[in-house]
Amino acid sequence: MTAPTARLSQLEFVALIAMIMATVAFSIDAMLPALPAIASELSPGAPNRAQLIVTSFVLGMGLGTFVTGPLSDRFGRKPVMIAGAVIYCAAALIAWAAPTLETMLAARLLMGLGAAGPRVVAVALVRDIYSGRDMARIMSFVMLIFALVPALAPSIGMIIITLAGWQAVFLAFVVFSGTTVVWLALRQPETLTPARRRPLDFTSLWSATREVLGHPTTRLSIIVQTLAMGMLFALISSTQQIFDVTYGQGDYFHVWFGGIAILASSASLLNARIVGRLGMRPIIKTMFLVQVGASALMIVAMFAPLSPRVELLIFAAWNVSVFFQVGMTAGNLNALGMEPMGHIAGMAASLIAAFSTIGAVMIAAPIGLAFNGTPLPLALGILICAALAFWLTTMIRRDSDG
Repeated sequence: MTAPTARLSQLEFVALIAMIMATVAFSIDAMLPALPAIASELSPGAPNRAQLIVTSFVLGMGLGTFVTGPLSDRFGRKPVMIAGAVIYCAAALIAWAAPTLETMLAARLLMGLGAAGPRVVAVALVRDIYSGRDMARIMSFVMLIFALVPALAPSIGMIIITLAGWQAVFLAFVVFSGTTVVWLALRQPETLTPARRRPLDFTSLWSATREVLGHPTTRLSIIVQTLAMGMLFALISSTQQIFDVTYGQGDYFHVWFGGIAILASSASLLNARIVGRLGMRPIIKTMFLVQVGASALMIVAMFAPLSPRVELLIFAAWNVSVFFQVGMTAGNLNALGMEPMGHIAGMAASLIAAFSTIGAVMIAAPIGLAFNGTPLPLALGILICAALAFWLTTMIRRDSDG
């Protein structure tokens, strides 16, 4: 088979990159409607453990992020993305046939490792072709399509489960990733020429790690980003159970989640419009302060004499606030952390993503496992994380501050 050489049209390129990056969101959100059935079949004595299906995938993705960037610099973008997709598909097949929850969690961890390749390297592939405002425009189009996935994935997962059972969701992952990787292999030329490839250098990786963690601005940005993502993953892990067990909305969870995702998707667009005028740190601090108030109100609502319907609506609105907060803070925190690291931008980006993702799992997993039939453990966990994030954000200083 002859390797493709012709550059893709912008429309096809945006669609391909969006599909590649959507693998992560699809792998998480399409699983949510399946959690009750998986808990009933594989962990009937401890149904909360089914939530680990979400966090184990994210943990694997965080671990994979450490190495996929350097590997793509050495071997090229396409080989690493294709290898990651093969690992992902093989792991999805293991999960499809998993006889125990432990096997399922191991397979999900491996799926996350495989998904890290497309997730990280897709951005590098875009950077190989576009730069500056052109890259920003391309990524805006990609993220616009990408934002639709969390809204649609639970409904797609629910349809698959209804028609073929929860195991079939893993076959859908194989079809989705397989289609994308074949499209990539047949149509997208390699963007990193042999002359631009760099040897694997673990000394440089260790040096970059020390520099990233040693710079106070970058270090604080990573910690705050970890707290922000921890809130998000804790919510994603717990929200299906709460809608189902607490409010009796299990059959309509995919509708609720889709509406929440659509409402929260405006955050990135709003941030893009106001960040130049207000600045990154004021926006970050404001959003965490608002989240402290929103989480406190959620806790008060649980003890107030409200009807279940009113409390359900408050819980849904609070979900929107958490997703919205991440949209308004994650990009700004990443930009603050990257600002002093321009000389090692590629490696720093991988390290920041890896550290914040793994740390977020360490926060989200125990919060999710603390579910007691009410939103209280989740609301308390997010309240504490938001308060810590606000306090730490006040300490972040840019080098340009002097």
